[in-house]
Amino acid sequence: MTERVLVTGGAGYIGGVVVAQLLQRAYDVVVLDDLSNGCRAAVPEGARLAVGDVGDRAALDRLFREYSFDAVMHFAAFIEAGESMKFPAKYFRNNTANALTLLDAVTTHKVPRFVFSSTAALYGTPERTPIEETDTLRPTNTYGETKLLVERMLEWFNRIHGLRYACLRYFNAAGAAGAQGEDHHPESHLIPLTLQVALGQRKELSIYGTDYPTADGTCVRDYVHVSDLASAHVLVLQALKEKDKLIYNLGNGHGFSVREVIETARRVTGQAIPALETQRRPGDPAVLVASAEKIKKELGWQPEYASLEAIVRSAWDWRRAHPAGYSSDSSQKNRS
Repeated sequence: MTERVLVTGGAGYIGGVVVAQLLQRAYDVVVLDDLSNGCRAAVPEGARLAVGDVGDRAALDRLFREYSFDAVMHFAAFIEAGESMKFPAKYFRNNTANALTLLDAVTTHKVPRFVFSSTAALYGTPERTPIEETDTLRPTNTYGETKLLVERMLEWFNRIHGLRYACLRYFNAAGAAGAQGEDHHPESHLIPLTLQVALGQRKELSIYGTDYPTADGTCVRDYVHVSDLASAHVLVLQALKEKDKLIYNLGNGHGFSVREVIETARRVTGQAIPALETQRRPGDPAVLVASAEKIKKELGWQPEYASLEAIVRSAWDWRRAHPAGYSSDSSQKNRS
């Protein structure tokens, strides 16, 4: 029997790739997205798109009555750590309060499984690297705190309502999956920003901080390909049929500095990519590198695109084919 999954934020970068993999595995997929940051063209053919707000309880009730969902996968959230330090209310309202509204609807309509898009920002400045799931959760920015609160709510919804859930704490999602790539407005992520400079769409790249306690003074991050992230979501969705709750880090276990990313992009693109050194941003830990050994051991997950060059090359191929992002794609179809 075909399972039906609701994917909130399924018109976004990671959500859209997850939707594509669900469809490839014959799931029936409904996407809920308000399109404030998502794009219709990111929703693969075969999925139904409902345009709406996750915080609108009446709309959620109508959707849950119309469809009988076997699971919900929740991606709808604001994701900019820097912005979260300027506008905390915006982030708590959208990421935490709206998630509570969704969870209330999920339990009211007796949906048994819930997969949550969490973040490595929960760990803040880590006590050790690579970071393991049992390490201290101490966010250093509002964004991480908003996600931590949802994880805590899920624990209580599991205890009280029996909701089976998975929290996937990813590190830096990157790369492109075929026709689906990274296209944020405004863009703040390092790899797409670097590629925009390579295309001449930006004059230069900013390096925020060169005095961190790392080998070259710049921040070190664990980059994981978006297709590998998506495959992990499908694995945990199936595992929740047997498991009560799952908490996993998702990363490739290798850290790359800002300077290493820029140098890799220079090699891949053949462009100079000028970079301007500037001050640190508040809330940026020096090093964030994941240990993903737990999900590898328990579910057999293995990243297929572990090298930084493979990740950057896939992103570059997509960006060259879509120089203006999804707005240069003629497939802006209305599937609502």
